[in-house]
Amino acid sequence: MVNPRLVGLAILSAFSIIQADSGADRIQPWKDNPRYWQYKGKPVLLIGGTKDDNLFQLPDLKQHLDELRAAGGNYIRNTMSDRPDKGFELYPFARRQDGKYDLEKWNDEYWQRFENMLKWTAERETIVQIEVWDRFDYSTKNWPPHPYNPKNNVNYTPAQSGLALDYPDHPGRNKQPFFFATPAQKNNAVVFRYQQRFVDKMLSYTLRHGHVLYCMDNETSGEEAWGAFWAAHIRKRAAEAGVQVCLTEMWDAWDLKSEQHRRTFDHPERYDFCDVSQNNQKKGQEHWDNFQWVRSHIARKPRPLNTVKTYGADGGRFGNNRDGLERFWRHVIGGAASARFHRPDSGLGLSAPAVGSLKAVRKLETLVKLWELEPANELLKDRKDNEAYLAARPGQAYALYFTDGGSVRLDLSKAPGRYDLRWIDIASGDWGKSETLNGGKAVIVAAPAKGHWAAAIVRAR
Repeated sequence: MVNPRLVGLAILSAFSIIQADSGADRIQPWKDNPRYWQYKGKPVLLIGGTKDDNLFQLPDLKQHLDELRAAGGNYIRNTMSDRPDKGFELYPFARRQDGKYDLEKWNDEYWQRFENMLKWTAERETIVQIEVWDRFDYSTKNWPPHPYNPKNNVNYTPAQSGLALDYPDHPGRNKQPFFFATPAQKNNAVVFRYQQRFVDKMLSYTLRHGHVLYCMDNETSGEEAWGAFWAAHIRKRAAEAGVQVCLTEMWDAWDLKSEQHRRTFDHPERYDFCDVSQNNQKKGQEHWDNFQWVRSHIARKPRPLNTVKTYGADGGRFGNNRDGLERFWRHVIGGAASARFHRPDSGLGLSAPAVGSLKAVRKLETLVKLWELEPANELLKDRKDNEAYLAARPGQAYALYFTDGGSVRLDLSKAPGRYDLRWIDIASGDWGKSETLNGGKAVIVAAPAKGHWAAAIVRAR
């Protein structure tokens, strides 16, 4: 008779070998320039925009992914969030007939949705950045109905779990004991048991796939030990499966120079990339300068800098359409490895202005590979504040972005020869007119009209 334990071990071993053999195809920092990503062995710029955050819960997810891909997008944000904002969201746990949840049993539909998302994004070569924990699920109006709330499950009481029935404060105040449960913190074994069970269940799906990035939290202000524990746990589980994963944490502070962000910037041994989305609370030159400060700060150990949330949309709380578009393009030109428009109305999602930008980036990419360039605003003369931004490989290729028309002098004094310039209308994503520039001097480059414009400038053959 065959020993079932040995069969199980054989299956696990075979799975590990398959995954290890395909390691070069997994999403990882590009070997030739680790400030950018590579996928399936080739460098790739990640861009996107979607209408929700916990994307796997969308009823029309497959259609939305097709729309994203058609626009040139290849990157989504997927929080593991379950709060019932729109009525179609599910919790991960099974609900009994008496209305209470059993944290020992799963809601199969929740996990089927998650598995579908992973399958469909893999088919479309769309990179998924997961946020394991979203603090907004566990406070204010979202906590009273949540399965982890002791009044809603059959697994523990308030006294056993240390969890209250209500947490009315904004989660930024970090009063929720749920986020202190790990062995490295308060060691709340009652609650931690179910947290770890949830993460392991998630990993049982994701570790099979090579197109997944992992962020521990959504804009946390929690203890460093919380995210560090889960990063170590995920890396351990990945090693057990014979695969490598890329991890980060997302902090709440708007100022990238704050001590909070150093917890990621200064720990490349723990975090393989950095998410700097909160820089998108800033505007104009400060937004650019702070991002460039981070690039310099991590220069000894360069890693991808992701911006999975670009704020700004008319009617929202974090700026208007113009702010959202400028932030997106300053990061793209400035050397970000990813840029995604946040969901409406905090961001542009996959609206027409966002689609125009995604198409424009892909057109720019056909002429200029951004991973071959470096930010180079010092080559722009007679530039007004926040007027234009430049990335360059001097003498070979330049990518220029105008926020609202205008003109600058591009210093080609050390780059003689002839250059072909091609304009891209960011509003529509369409090609604009072509021009020829003669190097060996500073040349005037003027946008065709007001509005957002990109230009690819390449040495003529």
